[in-house]
Amino acid sequence: MISLFDLFKIGIGPSSSHTVGPMKAAKAFRDSLVARGFLLETVRIEVRLFGSLAWTGRGHSSDKAVILGLVGEAPETVDPDRADAIVDAVRDSRVLDLPGRSIAFDAATDIVFDRLTPMSGHPNTLRFAAIGAEGNDLFVEIWHSIGGGFVVCDGEDPSASDSADESPFPYRTSAELLAEGRESGLTIAEMVMANESARRSRTDVVAYLELITSAMFASIERGMRGHGLLPGGLNVARRAKAFSQRLSADKHRNMRAPHEIIDYISLYALAVNEENAGGGRIVTAPTNGAAGVIPSCLRYYRDFIPGAGDEGMRAFLLTATAIGGLFKLNASISGAEVGCQGEVGVASSMAAAGLAAAMGGSNAQIENAAEIAMEHHLGMTCDPIGGLVQIPCIERNAFGAVKAITAASMALRGDGTHRVSLDDVIVTMRETGRDMASKYKETSLGGLAVNVTEC
Repeated sequence: MISLFDLFKIGIGPSSSHTVGPMKAAKAFRDSLVARGFLLETVRIEVRLFGSLAWTGRGHSSDKAVILGLVGEAPETVDPDRADAIVDAVRDSRVLDLPGRSIAFDAATDIVFDRLTPMSGHPNTLRFAAIGAEGNDLFVEIWHSIGGGFVVCDGEDPSASDSADESPFPYRTSAELLAEGRESGLTIAEMVMANESARRSRTDVVAYLELITSAMFASIERGMRGHGLLPGGLNVARRAKAFSQRLSADKHRNMRAPHEIIDYISLYALAVNEENAGGGRIVTAPTNGAAGVIPSCLRYYRDFIPGAGDEGMRAFLLTATAIGGLFKLNASISGAEVGCQGEVGVASSMAAAGLAAAMGGSNAQIENAAEIAMEHHLGMTCDPIGGLVQIPCIERNAFGAVKAITAASMALRGDGTHRVSLDDVIVTMRETGRDMASKYKETSLGGLAVNVTEC
């Protein structure tokens, strides 16, 4: 089972696979270097980034993330307001502080964006090498950043888990999930809660749900206060603050557009993803690039649905966990593997299911909502201009949120009966991603990334 604690992680922007993952991998390498006793002999560390990381890593701050990880920072605890200062200090001093000693480290030459060497295993690959006085490799680790902030060391099986036997409601497909529900009489949210509570106390699960809910809403509020240009050189201006101000002014008008509620949904998504693009703190949901969809829909539920409350928001996130887990297990949530259908598409599917659950939908209606949302994201490419999580990523989250709400509404108007299953759509998404040209999978070598002038 993919846990709530794994799927929703608090971190910093702009990318889960290109920022959060590399930071975690770098910290893991640092910890291994110390634990295995190679630190005293190490005079230099070299980090090589391959595949999608090599092509778009600069725009996604992968080099910044590597430095933060090597000095011992973790995505969930690093202070976003201090991160740039920490990195600048390493770059300027050309010194890397490790436990008990410091070594020379020139980020300009010791972090290599290798666009030539082919690597197997995953498009997002990092090679860390501790180098001795004679220039020999003392200790090497290869890590893959497989999407959503998940990382796996080369040779490990990312799907392996010894916790599956502890789950009272094990499932790997939506058909199995629905069957478990019919047999037990429980909702999807109740089954996920039971699985989570088999690993840790229910109190801890509820506390984590409250933590990520709070973090999501906080990212919306910060995003609506932010102003100025986003970093990276595209000169993209933050829009959420002005957007919010105009909506507030419209409250005093006698004539208000019927579609105003869509503007609020879009605002919340834009706010989160502008915060993400600025390197702020967000929640992977299930990735950073798609981090605005679920918070937007969750706030829509809280603020606009009669009778909304804490239990509904918990049901929303627990149900979304089940759906996100199905995509993670059977396809991918990595833009570098399957394009943006695996990021915004999966987030929209998760949000649609969560909203349907929070609004009292049956398990069949919930599965239908998830299927509808993903069906209409199939084939979506990942082609960020300049390798930055800005265009089209920020607006794409707004559309993903609106699609999720539409999907939930359509499913709740039906009885759960439908022709195409969620499992069918997941298989199709996986196959579509496999057939998609690599230039459309987070390399910025095709699509909008090459057809729009960067100026």
